[in-house]
Amino acid sequence: MHKPLLRRRHFNWTLLALAGWGFVAPAHAVTPQRILVVGDSLSAEYGLARGTGWVALLQKQLTQQKPGVEVINASISGDTTSGGRSRLPALLQKHQPSHVVIELGGNDALRGLPMAMTQDNLQAMTRQAQAAGAQVTLLGMQMPPNYGPDMARQFEAAYAQVAKSQKAALVPFFLKGIGDDPEPLKWFQADRIHPNEAAQPRMLANVWPTLKKQLK
Repeated sequence: MHKPLLRRRHFNWTLLALAGWGFVAPAHAVTPQRILVVGDSLSAEYGLARGTGWVALLQKQLTQQKPGVEVINASISGDTTSGGRSRLPALLQKHQPSHVVIELGGNDALRGLPMAMTQDNLQAMTRQAQAAGAQVTLLGMQMPPNYGPDMARQFEAAYAQVAKSQKAALVPFFLKGIGDDPEPLKWFQADRIHPNEAAQPRMLANVWPTLKKQLK
């Protein structure tokens, strides 16, 4: 009459033993870290050999320092904040990134698009990414001096205001040490707009300290 009880006790001890040896699935699976870069020609390796742009260098650095982190480059040459805003929902759904880097706005300035529209697009993109569970890093840009000091200040402030209001990370000037170098031409291609291969490590160096803080 006591054999069923003994069998139950044996079964319970077997479960405990299996749990102790790690045969029970963990309660929380580790979420992979995936960085989505949404940018323009500055991130799309315009005029560069494939694999030499700052985004490719970022992937190489992560492979060495934080193995398992994947970088997806969804940058398109000539893209604006409006273009990025329209593309972002599908990118978020497809790639499900843990981090989103937004490098847009330079073409808005070159085309003379309204500053308010640029800021609104950046804010909307940041909100969309955060709503999808991603941490956001904004790469700030600056206008060329010939646009005038007032416009330059407003443009620079737009990134800071979005970052502050959305509690996003900010790299104040993506091209620091390049665009503001006393001899900037050595860092640019013949068009004097797009950074050359020598500038790419500097661009990564500007992004890495801020992005590294967000990675596990």
